[in-house]
Amino acid sequence: MKHLFTYSVLLVLLAACHNKEAAPEEEPAEARTPVTVTSISNEPMEDDVELNATSAFLQKWIVRANATGYLQSADVRLNKYVNNGQVLYTVKTKEAQSIGNTINVLDSTFKFTGVNSIRANGGGFISQINHQSGDYVQDGDQLAVITDTKSFVFLLDLPYELRPFILNKKSLDMVLPDGEKLTGIIGGNMPSMDAASQTQNIILKVNATHALPENLIAKVKVVKSFKGNTASLPKAAVLTDETQTEFWVMKMFNDSAAAKVPVKKGIETTDRVEILSPAFTPTDRILVTGNYGLADTAKVQIIKE
Repeated sequence: MKHLFTYSVLLVLLAACHNKEAAPEEEPAEARTPVTVTSISNEPMEDDVELNATSAFLQKWIVRANATGYLQSADVRLNKYVNNGQVLYTVKTKEAQSIGNTINVLDSTFKFTGVNSIRANGGGFISQINHQSGDYVQDGDQLAVITDTKSFVFLLDLPYELRPFILNKKSLDMVLPDGEKLTGIIGGNMPSMDAASQTQNIILKVNATHALPENLIAKVKVVKSFKGNTASLPKAAVLTDETQTEFWVMKMFNDSAAAKVPVKKGIETTDRVEILSPAFTPTDRILVTGNYGLADTAKVQIIKE
């Protein structure tokens, strides 16, 4: 009886298991790449290049000794403004210092000093001093340098291939290191070029409201082309191959998938690219992040529009 009862229980359990429906298996969630999207924008664009321009004084006057001897006086100091013809130094020759008093004793009517005056040969401020009172100098020695403030300009290092882009322009925009903006009036060019870099110095005159130092480097923008209203996308939205001969974007064709669309690009700025073709509409959604490495048709999930 005991075995019969056990056998009956097993039959009941097997029947129960057979009649119970198997639980359905859960399908794995479809993997989607998180992306953000943007749309086409119509705005002015320009293709430009940024160059350096260094401030300089084109005219400097060198004050030289006009005799060999000792400097008796020196009316000079750095940054002092002097006028053309102003006496800066006096020099007394060795011979005059040796025999000058003897001659005056022998003939009191003969007023011999042997002192020569050295005058400024141009107006400006003194930017360099080489000798002071009491120094022994040779005839022709450099005593000081006078800088002509009216000759202050910026010299733009212009690569020769960019020369056509400034031929018909009268001015260029400039930015100083502290953010101050100036307008540089094109005042001609230097007659020689740097042999190594093949750059030519272009003279830019400025009307600054305050004094600017020499050797100050400013940024100058040279515009190569300008378009008033053109379709463009952020640079991150435009993808390319290793040889940079083909370009494309990833465009959403429904709410969960994006496809590859070849594009032809135009001018570029620091953050945007002109799209010449195809013509996108403002409602087209273009991937701007998460687009790198996606297949031609990819499942995506928009996390921000």
